[in-house]
Amino acid sequence: MKRRNSDGTIRRRLLSTRQVVFLVVAAAAPMAAMIGNVPLALLRGNGIGLPATFIAAAVVLLCFAVGYAAMSKRVVNSGAFYTYIARALGKPTGIASAYVAVVGYAALAIGLAASFGYFTMLVLQSEGVDLPWYVYSAVAVTIVAFLGYRSADVSANILGVLMIAEFLVLIVFDLLVVGDKGAAAFPLQSFEPAQMLSGSVGIAVMFAFTSFVGFESAALYGEETDNPSRTIPRALYISVGTIAVFYVITAWIIIGAAGGTTAPALAQTELGDFVFTLATQFGGETLFSATAVLLCTSLLASFVALHNAASRYLFALGREGVLPESLGKYHPTHLSPHIGSAVMTVLTVIVLVVLGLFGADPYVVIAVSLVGLGTLGIILVQALTALSVLVFFWNRKDRSLWRSVIAPIIGFAGLGSAFVLAALNYDILIGSTDSFMNMVPVLLLVAAAIGAAVTVRLKRRKPAAYAALASSQLRKRTQVASDSAPVVYTRRYCLVGGGPSSMVMARALIKEG
Repeated sequence: MKRRNSDGTIRRRLLSTRQVVFLVVAAAAPMAAMIGNVPLALLRGNGIGLPATFIAAAVVLLCFAVGYAAMSKRVVNSGAFYTYIARALGKPTGIASAYVAVVGYAALAIGLAASFGYFTMLVLQSEGVDLPWYVYSAVAVTIVAFLGYRSADVSANILGVLMIAEFLVLIVFDLLVVGDKGAAAFPLQSFEPAQMLSGSVGIAVMFAFTSFVGFESAALYGEETDNPSRTIPRALYISVGTIAVFYVITAWIIIGAAGGTTAPALAQTELGDFVFTLATQFGGETLFSATAVLLCTSLLASFVALHNAASRYLFALGREGVLPESLGKYHPTHLSPHIGSAVMTVLTVIVLVVLGLFGADPYVVIAVSLVGLGTLGIILVQALTALSVLVFFWNRKDRSLWRSVIAPIIGFAGLGSAFVLAALNYDILIGSTDSFMNMVPVLLLVAAAIGAAVTVRLKRRKPAAYAALASSQLRKRTQVASDSAPVVYTRRYCLVGGGPSSMVMARALIKEG
């Protein structure tokens, strides 16, 4: 039976900090990042200096989180990041960034559906089960559609189990390597300036930041927590810190397991099998099998989390009136953005079926191009959000030098640089020289242009709706304390006029009581 309040309404199951952390860390897919990004970063980046690059990326993202936490005390919305951008950089820019975010999350989710099908096919082929990749992708889409239809706490609990499992397997690997190699598992050369600055530091930074993509999705669950100004920043800090520590230590041990300075040579030989080869060497077939299976579950968990993120962006934009309003409705029982989730499911099926019918390879073409597109889009939104925090607080009296100025500047500089590097080296990011695939990022420009055009049209045709764009839901407990005495209203007031300003003032007075 469903829990109900005394008046018969459904009692909403709000997310805890722990559940938001599960959703966020699952979106980043730590297992997939270690298996997919580490060997490429060793080859094309700064070699064994990679752990130091992860630290640098984590510092930038923690500074980003500081600025976000400061702004989250004033703005609460399911579309959090685009709301921040709209408040600071203008509503057309904000909605344009929201369209980019929708394309980014949708591309990531669809790409992960194809990746899951591809890698599950490979794993089961080794066990004698020979089915095409799209069968496994169809299973994944069905699971994700079910979880997306339900409330986020159901997804969070399942993702928590999967996340813990993949962390445990890699921790076992780390311990086996340390037990075998001792101090050699932590080659000090990784933190020597000559190594940290060797090769292409810019490409290493690009891979480091792409490994964290997904952490920012915490902001999308603001309206599904009891105290978003506390829960979401805390979840953001915990997620970035956990992922950073895990990445630095595991990447360092992987390098040590591969022989320290000789690690790039082994990565050149093994490529995608690099981590699997090391798992077999130190843990035998048992650890290899566990790693292979949990790579698949890691991709599934990330698929679930990013599908949920895309659904919530669709919900927020539908509620704003810049996408069909039906998207802004939630399920009467589960209180989930079920229509947005259904749209994402249909879109995923259409893209996979069409590309599959044209014979596109599920990994080299579908997954690589879409995940690359999504990564580029989300990093752009992150960079704009960091800039918006800086602009938002610039002339405010409650501005803090560290939280509102220095930290956002560091976040914007780091994320902006990551976006430029990813855009300039997009062929390296996706590992393809195909000119058609390298033109895929143009979709982000198209999405941004459509979003800005829709906003301008809304301003011209529905000025009141335009005035209400990017509204926030401030809670009394999150408002900034004021030195002045509270205003006491002794009369009722009548506002004459039907323009947007009158509506805004009337709502403000009603809220004041």
